[in-house]
Amino acid sequence: MQTLKGEGPFTVFAPNDAAFAKLPSGTVETLVAPATKAKLTGILTYHVVAGKVLAAEVMKLHEAKTVNGQSVAVKVVDGKVKIDSATVVTADIQCTNGVIHVIDSVLMPK
Repeated sequence: MQTLKGEGPFTVFAPNDAAFAKLPSGTVETLVAPATKAKLTGILTYHVVAGKVLAAEVMKLHEAKTVNGQSVAVKVVDGKVKIDSATVVTADIQCTNGVIHVIDSVLMPK
């Protein structure tokens, strides 16, 4: 994906293995097919926010605009950060071009 090859910084909400396991059978295989490249790109870019947004800052947000143009909802429930319906399970993994927050569900654009 060209977006993440840029200088950044970026904030990535990265689904863990358990998140992908929640998807209906065959979803990943369908999305990686050449015919659905645009849909896959839309989903992937829905997991990326321009700028380096650390957990302390994320907790103060109500929404964040993703690089695909749509916004994700952000809220804190019982001390846990929710991005749309996903929960952040690991925060603030530092990278050379930003930060990663691991989430427990794959985000789907509206």
